[in-house]
Amino acid sequence: NTSPSRQKVIKTKPRGLDEETLATFGKVVHTDIQMEDNIWAKLPEDLLYEILARVPPFMIFRLRSVCKRWYSLLQDRSFLKFHSRVPSHGPCLLTFWKNSQTPQCSVFSLPLKTWYRIPFSFLPPWAFWLVGSSGGLVCFSGLDGLIFKTLVCNPLTQTWRTLPYMHYNQQRQLIMVVDRRDRSFKLIATSDIYGDKSLPTEVYDSKLDSWSVHQIMPAVNLCSSKMAYCDSRLYLETLSPLGLMMYRIDTGHWEHIPAKFPRSLLDGYLVAGTQKRLFLVGRIGLYSTLQSMRIWELDHARIMWVELSRMPPKYFRALLRLSAERFECFGHDNLICFTSWNQGKGLLFDVDKKVWSWISGCALQSYNSQVCFYEPRFDASIN
Repeated sequence: NTSPSRQKVIKTKPRGLDEETLATFGKVVHTDIQMEDNIWAKLPEDLLYEILARVPPFMIFRLRSVCKRWYSLLQDRSFLKFHSRVPSHGPCLLTFWKNSQTPQCSVFSLPLKTWYRIPFSFLPPWAFWLVGSSGGLVCFSGLDGLIFKTLVCNPLTQTWRTLPYMHYNQQRQLIMVVDRRDRSFKLIATSDIYGDKSLPTEVYDSKLDSWSVHQIMPAVNLCSSKMAYCDSRLYLETLSPLGLMMYRIDTGHWEHIPAKFPRSLLDGYLVAGTQKRLFLVGRIGLYSTLQSMRIWELDHARIMWVELSRMPPKYFRALLRLSAERFECFGHDNLICFTSWNQGKGLLFDVDKKVWSWISGCALQSYNSQVCFYEPRFDASIN
């Protein structure tokens, strides 16, 4: 046998990865151990399912081209059952943009700290606006001529379908939520995107494959079009009356929550956490002069915002150098992500650990990218 000091070390590239994900690995080669080329063909299917279900989803996505058997396995219900029982790969950032009207999509894996390019050429040309992602599904909307349309897709399985038209089919503010337990999803449509028309709230249920019409949101002056969904409730910020508008999906009714915003708040984003946690992220300043970025949590019992953390000055200066710097903020469980297009950076805050950190290797692809958290799952069904 070859001693450890005499073992060969070679450098190789992961097979099938895009140039942007290539990395150099050191691999120890044991000259006295050989693996037969047909060993994978001899593995029982249940054992192969167990192995593949634990491979990172983006690697599996590229394994489809190995052979016809593997391509069919990845669409098999038995494999999807194994895959659904395996813990999630972990959160990713999905960036979507159009280059010369060609849809482009890259996904940054936070656990692997690597970019992966996913082909989005399967989408119709009208799918332009990224609505959001939940439970492995991604939702888009757009105008096909003068007709407003929405679709859901699973980027890993490259499947998609257009949803039925709403009863009041106009450009709307939308949010999607997935229930993995009963393998269904809902879409909630509130006011029109310009906020100048009073339209009934509509809810799409994938089980019924139809939209239902509910209460019109009371006349309010919205602070932002950003919405947050947690604990079966949808929240929006309002200036008049001051506070939040909450939509209960179980009753189909709106109600006002008089939670006053923190003083000197210049702008704010609502971010949903796990269970009933609702966060407010915003910049504090006087006369449009930025002073800090802070995070609050809604105390539901006292109906008030309680400060959780402040962005450390070094991150604040690096992310937002100018008072007019455009930034986005969105959440996944109890993680909050900040992005700045001018700086091309991503910053992550772990609410539970109270830790701030740059997203290593995350350089945003395009100044006009649309970004959201994304959980890659093969078992997420579009039906």
